[in-house]
Amino acid sequence: MRQIQLREPGQFVTLEAPPPVAGAGEALVRIRRVGVCGSDFHAFNGVHPVYTYPRIIGHELGCEVVSLSAGTVGLRPGDRCALEPYISCGTCRACRLNRPNCCESLRLFGVHVDGGMQAYLSCPVHLLHKSETLSLDQLALVETLGIGANAVQRAGLQKGESALVVGAGPIGLSVIQFALAAGAAVRVIEKSELRRAFAATFGVQALTEPDGQLDDVVFDATGNAQVMAQSLQHVAAAGRLVYVGVCRDTVLIDDPLFHKREVTLYASRNSCHQFPRVIGMIERGEIDTKPWINVRLRLRDVPESFGGLLKRPELIKAMVEVEDADAS
Repeated sequence: MRQIQLREPGQFVTLEAPPPVAGAGEALVRIRRVGVCGSDFHAFNGVHPVYTYPRIIGHELGCEVVSLSAGTVGLRPGDRCALEPYISCGTCRACRLNRPNCCESLRLFGVHVDGGMQAYLSCPVHLLHKSETLSLDQLALVETLGIGANAVQRAGLQKGESALVVGAGPIGLSVIQFALAAGAAVRVIEKSELRRAFAATFGVQALTEPDGQLDDVVFDATGNAQVMAQSLQHVAAAGRLVYVGVCRDTVLIDDPLFHKREVTLYASRNSCHQFPRVIGMIERGEIDTKPWINVRLRLRDVPESFGGLLKRPELIKAMVEVEDADAS
C-alpha cells in the first residue's frame, strides 16, 4: 500500500508497505479522506513544537471499517467513521478526572505516531465514531469542528453573550460555528479578505482590525504569540480569553490589564469527547460543512502539491482523497 511520509521538514517521500495488522481491541480501517490541518503545514515547515520526523502526517480522518477484533459490538465492516486521533493512557490524573485531552502521555495519530496519509491504518476500536448519513468529507471534518466545539464549551459561552474570534482559519471558523450555535453575537478579526468574506457567509461581522469594542469572550485562533498577547485587550471586565491556537513561543501578558479586568484565561486543547456531539449536530443540520472544502488533491499528488497549498489564495480547507488506486 502507498504511504506518504514527511521525511523531514519540506520533504515528502512515497513509500510502499504491507497493510497493517489489527491487534486485540483494534480495527483495521481504510482511510478515505484526510483533512489538511494548519498543524500539518507547520510540520511541513518545521515550526511546530511537537512533531518529530520522519512522520506520516494526517489526523483529520474519514474512514471505512475493513475488519474488527472478535467480540466488537456496535461496528461492522463497511461502516463509515470519523477516527478520533487521540490516544490517552486512561490512568494519569487528567484521565481520572475525565479530561483525556490533557493526558500526561497523550499521543496523536499523525503527530506522535504515524497517521492517515496512507491507505490503511489500525486503531483502537473505541476511537471510531460511525455515522449512517454523513459523507466521508464530513467525517474527516469532525476533528477540526471538535476543536471549536471544545473551545466554546471551555469558555461556557452563553446565549446573548458577545464573542470575538481572532483569526478565521479553519480552527477559527469552527469556533465561529459553535459560538453561533450557542446563541452568541459573534464577530471575527481576519486580515485575509477571502476568509473575511467566507466568515461573513455565516452571518458574523467580519473586521480587518479591532474596533475598540470589548467582548464577553475572546477566542484567539491565530497561534501567533504577539497576536495572542494583544487579544487580552479585547476582553471585557470579568470576561474570558480562550487560547485555541498553539505556538512554540512565550506569550507575554499585560498583567496590570489582566488583573484590572479580572479576566479568566483558558487553554483549549484538541477535541476529545466532542466527536459524538459534533456528528449529531452535523446530522441534524445544526452545523453546515458544505462550504468548507474548496481544494482537493489525491494522496499520490501530496509530495508534489502539498508545499503549494498555502500559496493558493482561495484556500479555506484542503482535503486529500485516498481512492482505491492508492491502496495498491
